[in-house]
Amino acid sequence: MADFILEIGIEEMPARFVPRLGEDIKIIFNDLLNEQLIDFAKISAFATPRRLSVFVTDIALDQRKVEEEVSGPPARIAYDADGKPTKACEGFAKSQGITLEDIYIIKTDKGDYLGAKKTVGGSATVSILPEICVTAIKKLSFPKKMKWGSLDFAFARPLRWLLCLCGDQVIDFELAGLTAGRQTHGHRVMGAGPWNVTSASDYFNIIEQNCSVIISPEVRGEFVRSEGNKLASELSGTVVWKESLLEEVSNLVELPMPIIGNFDKSFLELPKEVLLTSMESHQKCFGIEKSDGSLLPHFLCTLNLIPKDIDLVRKGWEKVLKARLEDARFFWAKDLGTELSFWLEKLEHVVFLGPLGTMGDKSRRMENLAALIAGKVDPDLQTEMARAGRLAKADLVSEMVNEFDKLQGLMGGIYALKKGEEEVVCKAISEQYLPAGPESPIPSTIGGAIISITDKADTLVGCFGLNKIPTGANDAYALRRAALGIIRMILEFKLSVDILEIFDMAYDGYSKDIKWKLDKAEILEKLGEFVSSRLRAYFTGTGYETRVVDAALGAGFRDVNALKARVEALSEFAKKDGFEQSVLTFKRASNIIRKQGSEAGIILTGGYEVEKLIEPQEKALAAKLDDTAARFEELWGNDDFTKLIGILDELRPFVDDFFDNVMVISDDESLKINRLNLLKALVDRLSRLADFSALQV
Repeated sequence: MADFILEIGIEEMPARFVPRLGEDIKIIFNDLLNEQLIDFAKISAFATPRRLSVFVTDIALDQRKVEEEVSGPPARIAYDADGKPTKACEGFAKSQGITLEDIYIIKTDKGDYLGAKKTVGGSATVSILPEICVTAIKKLSFPKKMKWGSLDFAFARPLRWLLCLCGDQVIDFELAGLTAGRQTHGHRVMGAGPWNVTSASDYFNIIEQNCSVIISPEVRGEFVRSEGNKLASELSGTVVWKESLLEEVSNLVELPMPIIGNFDKSFLELPKEVLLTSMESHQKCFGIEKSDGSLLPHFLCTLNLIPKDIDLVRKGWEKVLKARLEDARFFWAKDLGTELSFWLEKLEHVVFLGPLGTMGDKSRRMENLAALIAGKVDPDLQTEMARAGRLAKADLVSEMVNEFDKLQGLMGGIYALKKGEEEVVCKAISEQYLPAGPESPIPSTIGGAIISITDKADTLVGCFGLNKIPTGANDAYALRRAALGIIRMILEFKLSVDILEIFDMAYDGYSKDIKWKLDKAEILEKLGEFVSSRLRAYFTGTGYETRVVDAALGAGFRDVNALKARVEALSEFAKKDGFEQSVLTFKRASNIIRKQGSEAGIILTGGYEVEKLIEPQEKALAAKLDDTAARFEELWGNDDFTKLIGILDELRPFVDDFFDNVMVISDDESLKINRLNLLKALVDRLSRLADFSALQV
């Protein structure tokens, strides 16, 4: 046993490349070692902007030996009429490195074949590792690759060195004009090197002590957090941590050094969102806030070295941030002096999307649609939501959003409040872009949800009308995210709305002069299919069985909250004993109705005549359907799908008795139609709960 280390030295990579690289090379190396029958105790991987390392503990010095059976050509061509081996037989023996005496016959359903057992593995690990290393490096993928010099090799950034040791032995291989050795390089300033690594087990000590590098991204991130918290507490404040930024910062440095910077208190007149955006987006810094949530005139930045003159470095960071904040203060003052009506007029000259008109047109559509949706959800909010819809896009032409585009919506809400709009309107405007992704929070207010749904529905209808429908990985207008956002808001606010009716109203809000590529019926049909697929992805993604979700969707999805309740009830139903038999029973009823009804050209209404029922079992089924009808409708009105599924349990014995004792396809046409209508009444009730054909395994 020995330890193994591979370090790939790289010119500084973008921070967004770093986190995934460690995960990828660990998986790749694990797979390659297993394929090559090389045992090991543990694989660890580490990544910084300048190096990628994989460390294997207790790697076996030799491959495992495994005996495996191999099959050869058919026996009929392996021996001639005299039983002597043919060239086919000799070739098989030679290719497997065995003698003719080692060959035997394998009997299969397709005939007899030559067979033999051979031992694979047993080679020295050091002889296999060069190929594994080269393969692993080439398998790494990146959002973008580059070539350099005359090399026919692509990577995220140019490779600068390769270190590869198994124990104290160098694993010799070449790649990208480099030869692997035992030298590593440290932090560019604090420990440049090069440094010789005697053995793989010495690697981490040299990296930390000589190279002055913290190799683990998790350790770097936690160091920034702990030191940042300590420095902020000395100012009686706390750091405004943003996890995505902390990850980015920890992958920009090899030796993090958090320090506090300061800015003039006068800049605190700017909104908190503006200050944080200036710090986070442009300077990769964190704000520091008081216990009441207001900001202090300080910020936390992270250096990539321990400076000789920390005050000089601090002044450099402060100077750059000050310039950004001066710009922001100028934009803030100019925007506050501008009327909302001026911005609304400017929207008339901003294109929304090709044939769909301007952002001014969109804001008027949002005004009308938001009022309609509010009328369905909370009629008391109609006036306010109409105003919020009209003003929602006004900040797009403000000076602040033109410079800090991440603040769109947020600045609109802030400006609207400053200019005297009602608070509910301002909050709705500020939350209109939520949720921004699957893990993003939804709006905190019902008004924010209404305006967000309005915006997303308008965009979805417009894009579908122009036939800009997502295909495969192509979703240029983030329509999947928009549909998922609408679904999440309806569910989390328990909005009693018809999701397809919202799209219908959105379509009617567009000008009659729009040159659509699809007509209204086709737009709504394709939107229905699209939303259905998003609902399927949403529920299966939260852990529900695919067949349960498909069955619930098959009964309709216009009421998304009712769909959720059906999914939950069906999921519990699927766990019960006898579930599969229940599914078969109800599916049988559906199949008979389909084959004997629509497919046979017979119109079945579900209206049966009680006096025509002859057999006790069909009378009993009819009586049970009648007995449970009122209760079914009451439970349906309350969306109590758990108890509705319970009624299915009550019905099933009667349905089973019906099928066991009643001939549905009778020679008497009148009797047959009546029995089919009895089943149709049952199926109509079942289909409101689920598509039972989707539940069968």
